[in-house]
Amino acid sequence: MFDPKKLEQIAKQIHDSMPEPVKELGADVEQKVRQVIQGQLNKLDVVSREEFEVQTQVLLRTRQKLSEMEQKLTALEEKLAADTEEKKEQ
Repeated sequence: MFDPKKLEQIAKQIHDSMPEPVKELGADVEQKVRQVIQGQLNKLDVVSREEFEVQTQVLLRTRQKLSEMEQKLTALEEKLAADTEEKKEQ
């Protein structure tokens, strides 16, 4: 297995030994690639991780409230059915 620190050291040595114009070209290419990628990502219809987490919490609270309302509705229906039966018996 390769030692990550050793690989990083070798990469730094290679980088340091490159002529300055090659280093600048590499930096320019990296900047351009970042710009293109960022531009493409901005075109996508995506949400941030933070917004996703917020919406997840909203959904969980909504599900909890819905469950509580379903239980209340069931209890009311049962009470109504019991009251209707009681009136029929009288």
